[in-house]
Amino acid sequence: MTNTLAVVVLTLGCVLGLALVPLGLPGLWVMALAVIGYGWMTGFRSVGTATIFIVLGLALFGEIIDNWLGFRFAKKYGGSSRSGWGALLGGIVGAIVGVPIPIIGSVIGAFLGSFVGAAVFEYTYSTHAGTAVRAGWGSVLGRVAAAATKMAIALVIVITGVVAVLHGSS
Repeated sequence: MTNTLAVVVLTLGCVLGLALVPLGLPGLWVMALAVIGYGWMTGFRSVGTATIFIVLGLALFGEIIDNWLGFRFAKKYGGSSRSGWGALLGGIVGAIVGVPIPIIGSVIGAFLGSFVGAAVFEYTYSTHAGTAVRAGWGSVLGRVAAAATKMAIALVIVITGVVAVLHGSS
């Protein structure tokens, strides 16, 4: 019974996490907690210290790469470091503002906020509208690349959970 409940907790956590990642919400952390919860519920027979560190490391790496790609793409499209900060802050504010709109509000808010933040911060630095718009567009492309990367990391966490279940049932 406990093992079945642990598998259900892991499965629900991974499915919820996979749904949250593209919405810009902390899906990787939900998945990491699900793997740790599975380990705890099964007496850590198939989820050990190494697995926990791997899953937590993947979640942290996903968050770091998420922020780095916004900076990287804003700069690649002609923006300064200032536009990268604008993309980061604008994306966070946009995601928060978009929350009241069900399901996709935070995603749209994060993309729009990232664009506006990068463009405004760059414009205050360079005073060239074209450069500011390119930096804003770059930050949006960075968000898309970050979302794709985080989904790939999420799938690795799912595979880690599946391996834990298979290892625990053998």
